[in-house]
Amino acid sequence: DEQIKNPQGGEFFRKPGPDSPEVQYIMNNREKLGGCLPLRTPAKISGLIDLPDTELFNLFNGGSPKEMSTTMAFAALLRRLMKAGEFGRRCVPMVTDEARTFGMNSFFHEFKIHAPFGQHYTPVDHDILMKYAEAPDGQILQEGISEAGALCTWIATGTSYASQGCPMMPFFIYYSMFGFQRVGDIIWQAADARARGFLLGATAGRTTLNGEGLQHQDGHSLLIGVSNPAVIGWDPSFAYEVSYIIEHGIQEMWGKDKDLIYYISLYNENHPMPEVPADPVWKEHMLKGLYKFRPAKEGMSHTVRLIGSGSIMQQVLKAADMLEDFGVASEIWSATNYGELYREAVRAEREARLRPHEAKPSCHVSDCLSDWTGSTVIASDNVIAYPKLIEKYVGGELVVLGTDGFGRSDTRTALRRFFEVDSESVTVAALSALSRQQKISPDVVTGAMEKYGLKLERPDICMDHELST
Repeated sequence: DEQIKNPQGGEFFRKPGPDSPEVQYIMNNREKLGGCLPLRTPAKISGLIDLPDTELFNLFNGGSPKEMSTTMAFAALLRRLMKAGEFGRRCVPMVTDEARTFGMNSFFHEFKIHAPFGQHYTPVDHDILMKYAEAPDGQILQEGISEAGALCTWIATGTSYASQGCPMMPFFIYYSMFGFQRVGDIIWQAADARARGFLLGATAGRTTLNGEGLQHQDGHSLLIGVSNPAVIGWDPSFAYEVSYIIEHGIQEMWGKDKDLIYYISLYNENHPMPEVPADPVWKEHMLKGLYKFRPAKEGMSHTVRLIGSGSIMQQVLKAADMLEDFGVASEIWSATNYGELYREAVRAEREARLRPHEAKPSCHVSDCLSDWTGSTVIASDNVIAYPKLIEKYVGGELVVLGTDGFGRSDTRTALRRFFEVDSESVTVAALSALSRQQKISPDVVTGAMEKYGLKLERPDICMDHELST
């Protein structure tokens, strides 16, 4: 210690002067490496690259009677984006497995899989149009069955705007269960590194990916995503929602230079896609996390609010038709983002707390739902805790239906009945809420339960020990 304190050093320590060759060598090389303190100089993307025109994202505005999934909608949009000039050349699709499951088989031949040394084998599907194809200039990154490895590549791509001064937009699509559930710590690392890009949790939902049991069926990624400040998690129901959410993400990340990660749940259930609503504010409200999809019919005895998201929106729409048989009209809302509704509400509460002499600021979820005195039913393919983030901001009687518990290997119909998120369960939940408000008789509820075969008893072989032994 004394030798270290001595300006001249000692027997074991020497302190060369600032003009010595040794110090000069160290300082010169340190300067070449960027200086003594770490310095981050990201490219300002908003001034470098022209973003796609809004018209590119209008492809689903008219809806389609032909059934498709939100996963297929994403694939169709991504194909368009990859042809959008300079921006398209900077799009980097990534898959670890099951690219054909995600509707990307047509990408192989058109955009090729990146392989530095080219393709040196004949694939088994070489004789079909959409064959597997690799090339040194391929644009798709096929990472092999390793979400951890792929996310490391995703981070390198999503931070290239800062590390290389070369912005790239990664789109990593994977089985949703293998994201936050399996490699959530690496997603946290991505946020820490200020990565920008899209994570697409495909085959999402506890009941929508049918038949694959607790290993694959995801109902909690969106809830985990709320814990990551950089993650904006979306649960779209319709093709046009997927399209405009991706447009919004591109504008936020590259148009406004925000360090964000957009996580989007995509489902593999096919259904007709509606056209965009006539309400002129629907898009603005959708991007805030909640909008009115359809007003209630007039002339009914009672009216309820039904809020759906993801693939379970189809069950909500069916329930609305079923409730008409009981003289109940339904106002339908689409919740694209409970997490952002919650975060905005928390910010408003903080502002109100620290500005006691001013009027309490509003938030979108309260503006939409707090003044309601009737009954509201929320249904999703996620755990109940996720939509319950907005519970305190909803007026009247609220019922939340979700998919708590392990996934199960069964049909969609059986899974949705077990987790009580099918159309019949939504219908009974709405009637039960009306009954608790003394607007209808409890006998109507029990009659509906008998009609639809709903029972209080729900054996769970996963958790009921007397059933599993």
